[in-house]
Amino acid sequence: MEKASFRKAFGEALVEVGAANSNVVVLVADVSSSVMTDYFAEKFPERFFNIGIQEAGMVDVAVGFALSGMIPFINTFAGLFLRTVEQVRTCVSYANTNVKIVGGYAGLSDFKDGPTHHSIMDIAVFRSMPDIVIVGPADATEVKKILPLIAEHEGPCYLRISRADTPLVFDENHKVEIGKGVIIKEGSDVTLIGNGVMVYRCLEASKILEREGIGCRVINIHTIKPIDRELVKDSAEKTGCIVTVEEHSIIGGLGSAVAEVLCDVHPVPLERVGIKDKFAETGPDFETLLDAHGMAVDDIVRAVKLALERKERR
Repeated sequence: MEKASFRKAFGEALVEVGAANSNVVVLVADVSSSVMTDYFAEKFPERFFNIGIQEAGMVDVAVGFALSGMIPFINTFAGLFLRTVEQVRTCVSYANTNVKIVGGYAGLSDFKDGPTHHSIMDIAVFRSMPDIVIVGPADATEVKKILPLIAEHEGPCYLRISRADTPLVFDENHKVEIGKGVIIKEGSDVTLIGNGVMVYRCLEASKILEREGIGCRVINIHTIKPIDRELVKDSAEKTGCIVTVEEHSIIGGLGSAVAEVLCDVHPVPLERVGIKDKFAETGPDFETLLDAHGMAVDDIVRAVKLALERKERR
């Protein structure tokens, strides 16, 4: 099982994006070595700006860059971007400025620093703001593939980057498109919809379920907003029940987005795997923390069986 670093992939891809487009600038809130924007700083020091520990001010500076025709990527820990909600709402979302927000150490991947540094509600907050594209890549390969598309997209984006080294799901032939989900595996009994680091766990759960005769369609929804409504609808029609799996609160994230689509187009039983309505604690390591908060492979297997039971009772 080959593992790779999300943040290293991001740092390397950011350099490539900067080399391809001289309008790209990078801003960071004094965490450059952590989120690996130091790669960009070494290559393009004239386009790199350490704003200091003032995340809200960093957003305002980035808006100025965007209004002057530049493409700013702003960086800090995902959990700390909650300090910028007013600036993002008014100056980025409402003004529809071309600012790229990169939340590093996303989800529970900053396991050592506890609830203040976990990001379990970031998707919910930014998803509620009009016109912000939200992306949560499944692995390091997808980070590299999707970053140029984010740079090319005209408008605000929020990109989630894990601190963890995680198994590779995709190879270099993987193709991505903003707003389009990816069918990784076909199955007719249930659909597993995951994003971020949970996609690999969806695949592991599907192997266990296959041994029990349960066929899982596994989908990677890297773009939470705009979500691929047609793929969600197609999955509901073909399998009759869905389980969403996310490293985020089950309130307001991927599960909520899928539920909204199903309510509109094709209601079916839906189970949501993620962090229940609570804060997570500090843990000895990332994987242990995921397991402790209901995101273990066994939790996904149990959710599938519950969804299937509900489907059979309809």
